[in-house]
Amino acid sequence: MQIFRHEFDYKISPYTGLAREHWLDAATYLMEGVFRNIKSFDAPVVMPRKEKEITYPHGDNIREKKAEYFEGLARSMFIAAPLIHENPELVLNGINLRDYYKNHILRSCSKDDEQSVGTYEQMLSTVENYEPSMVFQQTVETCALVMCLWITRNEIWETYTKEEKDIIADFLFGYANGNTVPQNWRLFNMLDLAFLNKAGYEIDRDIMREHARGILEYYTTDGWYRDGHSFDYYSCWAFQVYAPIWCDWYGYENEPYLAGCFEKNSNELMKTFDRMFDEDGHTNMWGRSNIYRNAVTGAFEGNFVLKNSVANPGLARRIASGSLLQFITRDDFLHEGIPTLGFYGQFMPLVQGYSCAESPFWLGKAFLCLTLPADHPFWTAKEENGVWENLKDDEVLETELKGPGIVLSNHKANGVTIYRTGKVLKQKDDRHGMWNYSKLNFNTGYPWEAGVDDGIEAQEYVLSDPEKDELQYGNVLFYAGIRDGVLYRRQYFNYCLEKESHWIHGINLADFAVPFGIVRVDRLKLYKKPMEITLGAYGFPDNGTEIFREEYHDDNIDASAIILKGYDHMGHEKQMAMTIYDGWDSIDTVNREKTNPDSEKSIVIYARTSRQKQNRYEQSVLISQVITKESHKDFAQDELFSVSQIQYSDSENKGGYGKITLSMKNGDKKIVCFDGIEGNLSL
Repeated sequence: MQIFRHEFDYKISPYTGLAREHWLDAATYLMEGVFRNIKSFDAPVVMPRKEKEITYPHGDNIREKKAEYFEGLARSMFIAAPLIHENPELVLNGINLRDYYKNHILRSCSKDDEQSVGTYEQMLSTVENYEPSMVFQQTVETCALVMCLWITRNEIWETYTKEEKDIIADFLFGYANGNTVPQNWRLFNMLDLAFLNKAGYEIDRDIMREHARGILEYYTTDGWYRDGHSFDYYSCWAFQVYAPIWCDWYGYENEPYLAGCFEKNSNELMKTFDRMFDEDGHTNMWGRSNIYRNAVTGAFEGNFVLKNSVANPGLARRIASGSLLQFITRDDFLHEGIPTLGFYGQFMPLVQGYSCAESPFWLGKAFLCLTLPADHPFWTAKEENGVWENLKDDEVLETELKGPGIVLSNHKANGVTIYRTGKVLKQKDDRHGMWNYSKLNFNTGYPWEAGVDDGIEAQEYVLSDPEKDELQYGNVLFYAGIRDGVLYRRQYFNYCLEKESHWIHGINLADFAVPFGIVRVDRLKLYKKPMEITLGAYGFPDNGTEIFREEYHDDNIDASAIILKGYDHMGHEKQMAMTIYDGWDSIDTVNREKTNPDSEKSIVIYARTSRQKQNRYEQSVLISQVITKESHKDFAQDELFSVSQIQYSDSENKGGYGKITLSMKNGDKKIVCFDGIEGNLSL
């Protein structure tokens, strides 16, 4: 199947070549894959599943099978609805899309139909031990359904009879008024109620107001909402998509104060949102639900719904198109015509149990841009590339988002964007959660690598207790902010509330950006020894890799480096180097399989050291650097060994207290001082 059927337009879109007709092409391409797997008009949107252990449905679980059918129907319609509105007569695999979705929506909501997905009351009746917090996956999908019904209101909703509308409305009322998860799920109930209100049904405005009030309580600053313990893309593809639509459907008219708050918060996000993407508009692999890929760009479309939108349309389209191309052009993006359960290809370490084969269609939120008319500035403005257009060759732009505890760094030298995150709290055995949230850096060019319990993790410290034969991982990451160009955080290992923090190993983190990456100056916070410590670089895709070692020694510095040169899955040149300075004993590499989201094989460069003497003053500072390049052009010596001198305040030169001063080859001077960090830690 061909993705794009139109010639690229580099006049209006000098960066990507994509215009509105190309987005319609992409949507058609994806729906062709879906309908290739739908053998008849009566068959539901149930897609081939490559994996059956983690994802649902499990076995013959009827509740899960109903949820899967509804998830496939509603989420695929994110992509289908704009196509139906554009061309109601569109036929794929011999099936008219409008007629198909009209039929299956009604059947899914009809409680006595064999393809019913279950009314709220029916689902409750299947639960043996009811609790007030009981929720169902269908609640999520009702929100997608009402959004798509509104997009196709002329083609589908208004063509139902009054009786048919009432069947769908009764179904929606059950979930709209029912239990929900008290986080981003509240927005699902809000949009259900808002749709019903617009459709002329009486709703409980008190329920609506309580959910909307609750959503605002999750807001921090900088356009970010907290979702449970975490900050992640749900702030962008849930809060900042649904809330603006709610303002348009209901809030502006009925709850102007709350709508004003949501509008203000969306506009705050737009001030820095573009900096989350790299120079190519690529999305970082970070947080849960990475199978949703470029859905994060839906926050732009959400902002354009507002009365007083501030989003830059040319920049928004450039990023949305860049992120779309990041995924849709890869040869491993689809499995039997549908998006894989992965970030690029199939990659099970990132998949959660709440996902099914149809879950990736959440990425259809990116296609909400097609609901904007052809003459909207999103489509007519010339593409821009934001901050990347004005950065100098070796310049790094850092943006601190204090609310969510995220520092973004845009590196002009290699075009990548790095996230350094804080305010992370995970269970000590939640390795999956740590991969998603508590890695020290998240790099758009090097998606996070999973671990294999060998004591080496990409972009994570791992502690090994030889006396207990135990590995400890950093499951909690406190944020302490930027001071004099240095970001301060603290990580704890195997953190739990049952222990006082002085009985938990930790490390004070200090890092700063250099043109091609990040320099670390971290101080160990150990309560017992002996202890072994490792730190990995990013996972490097191994499709034929050259490995080089270099040393640097002078009167001030002793340093070692390993450089990798190779290619990613798509054949693009990649290069990475890790350099170790004080505090480390050795640097080496380890080969991996099935732990990298880009390639079957990968390599991790890692540093190793140990601390042996209990209650003895030993070297406490660990200094390292990881840099990357999207070409095989050699790093300069001053890039590979960027530190020219390290000065400590203690006479023993072990960095246990006082300031640590790093003089850099480019003339910069960085002073690291952990004094006062204890009073600035936040989760």
